[in-house]
Amino acid sequence: MIEAIEEDPGVPGSADERRYATVNPATGEHLQDFPYLRGAQLEDVLESAQRAFSSWRRQPVTARAEVVARAAELMLERKDELAGLQTLEMGKPITHSQGEVAWVSDILRYFAEQGPGFLEPEVLPLDYGASTVVCEPLGAVLAIEPWNFPLYQAARVAGPQLVAGNVVLMKHSEICPQTALAMEQVFRDAGAPEGVYTNAFLHVADVERVIAHDAVQGVTFTGSDRIGAVIGELAGRHLKKCVLELGGSDAFIILDLDALGGLTGTVAEAAAARLDNAGQNCISAKRIIVLDEFYDDVVDGLARHFAALRPGDPSDPATQLGPLSSRRAVHRLAGQVADAVSKGARLLAGGGRLDGPGAFFEPTVLTDVTPDMLAYHEELFGPVAVVYRARDDNEAVALANSSPYGLGGHVYCSDGERARAVADQLETGMIAVNRRMGSNGDLPFGGVKRSGYGRELSRLGMLEFVNRRLVLVAD
Repeated sequence: MIEAIEEDPGVPGSADERRYATVNPATGEHLQDFPYLRGAQLEDVLESAQRAFSSWRRQPVTARAEVVARAAELMLERKDELAGLQTLEMGKPITHSQGEVAWVSDILRYFAEQGPGFLEPEVLPLDYGASTVVCEPLGAVLAIEPWNFPLYQAARVAGPQLVAGNVVLMKHSEICPQTALAMEQVFRDAGAPEGVYTNAFLHVADVERVIAHDAVQGVTFTGSDRIGAVIGELAGRHLKKCVLELGGSDAFIILDLDALGGLTGTVAEAAAARLDNAGQNCISAKRIIVLDEFYDDVVDGLARHFAALRPGDPSDPATQLGPLSSRRAVHRLAGQVADAVSKGARLLAGGGRLDGPGAFFEPTVLTDVTPDMLAYHEELFGPVAVVYRARDDNEAVALANSSPYGLGGHVYCSDGERARAVADQLETGMIAVNRRMGSNGDLPFGGVKRSGYGRELSRLGMLEFVNRRLVLVAD
């Protein structure tokens, strides 16, 4: 079963050929390889985490929070280094990478400041004794994270869980090794003892061994629903707490144009919501649903907007749209688009990969996508917008809920009550009304259906991996 963890079946590159490596997606240049953690090295890492937990959990929560607060400061002090590595390895435009560093610093600072309060004992109002619920850490949390927001993905686990008294084993994406190592160094330099935050270059064949180890008491995974199902099964087999943040195919419902100041503002907001991070964002607007009376104008506007965009060198501060993360990602997305077009979808802009050695894909607009196409059911992880027509609010809701995913979504309407009435019918873990969906330290993040279960960030995310122990004391 462990073989099912391998990414992107059918895409060139076997499991044996893959390794942790820096390959610049803008140029295709293979820069550096990093060995897997194997055999005795892996056992040493697990034993180190186990030893670290026994002492880290006993540190005052204020001391743990101080380490996380210092990490927040170091993120800003090393902004250029961290942003540069992220842009080099996964192609995010440099100004966006710099913004992510600041975002991550804010998240870490939030948990350093607010986390201790989330762990305060809860006094139960009982008639028969002095009773409380106390929050205690569980152990090591294995975090299996993707490449699309390398710094943020690590921080949204490490911030809350280190303050809670857990230790973190971070298995990052195989395409972001230098970013992963730099993040580990941030926590070490912030004062985290050895074993408290450990970057682990795990081979997928060793994932089950790690989950099964006594030191590991929690698993959090962000990625596809296919792989998430495997991780969830492994965690269940070994009775380990699991949080899964899986794929998304978020709807962006446009009920009128007035909420965003007319057609121009509506098109600009929909395009920005779709193209953030070159469309490689689980909560981007992947399905744009427009009421019939506005549909033609919005489609025409989006097609013009997308056709005018050209991805560029992500290291250039003027670039707003970079490459995809890898040639493998381009291959997969091109196949999904080609499948839709071959079955009758209309291609109004883009549609293919750009010439050259880099992993560039044209910004693409599709309409007339039907249930027999991959693009209807699968997550399109790249700069491809699918636009649907809806006769009325009810059909818009039905279209939005027809997806197997239920992560987030957007509803825009100048009538706030109407927008909320539509939003309340959507089967999602998150919904944004007349504003862009966000992900901050104080907002719980997670989905339903094939988008997974559990929450990250906020108080809810912090408490996913604590033992809320009842202490019942007689009068």
